[in-house]
Amino acid sequence: MTQELNALKENETWSLVDLPIGKVPIGCKWVFKIKYRADGEVERYKARLVAKRYNQMKGLDYQETFSPVVKMVTVRVVLALAAAHNWNLHQMDVYNAFLQGNLTEEVYICLP
Repeated sequence: MTQELNALKENETWSLVDLPIGKVPIGCKWVFKIKYRADGEVERYKARLVAKRYNQMKGLDYQETFSPVVKMVTVRVVLALAAAHNWNLHQMDVYNAFLQGNLTEEVYICLP
């Protein structure tokens, strides 16, 4: 939880303000997950603070949603190219990737 809160703070994701008149805040909740190694041993514990988006109304609280995801065919092409050219492959986990996007709407959430 500390790592998640630090990332939110470092990326200047939000600021603490008084709720403007006429605005309705969105709730938030903690989502916990355990990441395991291939041998079944616990690698780490993850915590994410997520907005309860099911309370929002399209056009009022947000305009559109978008989440970039890679297609499996792209992964297969990259793996095939790496195998054909004897390239090294590395795996990485991008922490807080969603924080890199730009948000044009004002969104207010309750404190966790």
